[in-house]
Amino acid sequence: MIGAGGPGLRAVRAELTKLRSVRAWVVGIAMIFVVIVGLGALGAEGIQVDCPDGPCPKPPTGPGGEAVRDQFSYVHQPLDGDGQLTAHIASFEGIITYPPPNHDTIVNGLVPWAKAGLMVKDGTNEGAAYAAVMLTGSHGVRMQHAFTEDKAGPANASWLRLARKGNTITGYASADGATWQKVGEADLGDLPQAVQIGLFVASPSDVTSKANARGGSIVQARWTQATAAFDQIDRQGEWTFTDVGDEGLRTDWEKNNEPAGVTRDGGQFRVTGSGDIAPAGNEAGPTLTFTLIGMIGALIAAIIVGVLFITGEYRRGLIRTTFAATPARGRLLTAKAIVIGGVTFVIGLVSAAIALPLGRFLVESNDGYLLPASLGTQLRVITGAGLLLSLTAILAYGMGATLRRGVLAVTAAIVLVVLPYLLATASILPAGAAVWLLRLTPAAGFAFQQVLPAYHQVKIPYSPSDGYFPLSPWAGLGVVAVWAVAFVGLAVFRARRADA
Repeated sequence: MIGAGGPGLRAVRAELTKLRSVRAWVVGIAMIFVVIVGLGALGAEGIQVDCPDGPCPKPPTGPGGEAVRDQFSYVHQPLDGDGQLTAHIASFEGIITYPPPNHDTIVNGLVPWAKAGLMVKDGTNEGAAYAAVMLTGSHGVRMQHAFTEDKAGPANASWLRLARKGNTITGYASADGATWQKVGEADLGDLPQAVQIGLFVASPSDVTSKANARGGSIVQARWTQATAAFDQIDRQGEWTFTDVGDEGLRTDWEKNNEPAGVTRDGGQFRVTGSGDIAPAGNEAGPTLTFTLIGMIGALIAAIIVGVLFITGEYRRGLIRTTFAATPARGRLLTAKAIVIGGVTFVIGLVSAAIALPLGRFLVESNDGYLLPASLGTQLRVITGAGLLLSLTAILAYGMGATLRRGVLAVTAAIVLVVLPYLLATASILPAGAAVWLLRLTPAAGFAFQQVLPAYHQVKIPYSPSDGYFPLSPWAGLGVVAVWAVAFVGLAVFRARRADA
């Protein structure tokens, strides 16, 4: 088919020359760049953030650089060097309050990921390195660290132990305080000699999602609070209470009832707290894919160019001359697919590589922020943008070569690629239907935009409208590739069996 230096390579060169010679095709490709970079810059410039006390605060970041939630009640004391803490959880209970109009309704109970346990933390600043062993509302004992790491322990245990040896923190659990089971261990890297060790309680919001009769979902987040009674504590000395992550904001219920804090009765501590210790979701702010709001327009431009790259020749009858020059029709159509795919990939890659840093700069210039993302994630998003444009152009080209009608092929490609994405992310369809659209149609390729991972220990609606996709980025792009190859294959089949 496409051999190095052979007729296949000559066909590619001829098609590339042809692409450069048609002004409409060149303009269409240039529009991909203009739309991605231009709309991205306009959207970023349009974000105006106004905080009366200066620049708006950014969410804290964890050891891995990701945005995190780090809000909990902490009763702690210094730990200089190696040591351990053992405690028994005598009781663990909680409440859930409802938002207006039922804000006075209080339900007793713990949310599944309410947490009470022992923690070693490098200070009390939000985002500081930590490791903890804990009892949860519905998931038994867990060992967590670095905000993203979670390991399951026994389902039932009320005794906890946390031990430090150098940079390694090890968690244990016991049902009777005599027989201990190792839950897990964490290497916290370069811990300082002096850290904090103590008791903590956290209770994340109770987030629920239900189908909306008009399409999409209705999501509610209810404020919760948990209280744990710790006794049989094996460390003596002074204890300090810190409401980690508290910004002085209290709900009306907290102001009039039991706030976050600690009470002590002899050797028992009763700790009350809210919040969570976990990676942040998109509720913490926009992600870097906000800078690619021009992708829809760019995809439409890629579809039009991809279709016209072949239907223009059919419309003007030039395809007969092309087939006469390259009688091997399969080789010719494959060469055209390589050219249109390669050119759109390069222009998409360059456009995204400019739009991402430019958009971040403009947002931050207006005292806003985009959630942090690792270099690897940024490179994956940039590459994914180029691949989605490339595969979509090839798919549209294949449809054009099969249907041989420009308007029909452009419409069909937009309906197949763009429309499912809009329906799935605009809260129009039920969640189940939206998920299947993003699994089976070429809209699956939009999964390249997912920047924030989904975590089993964080209960939020991981829906397409919130930026979470049912397939991984590479799997989603693989679905688009299958569609593109199928249409090009169908075009080759028809070209070999039908006259031009």
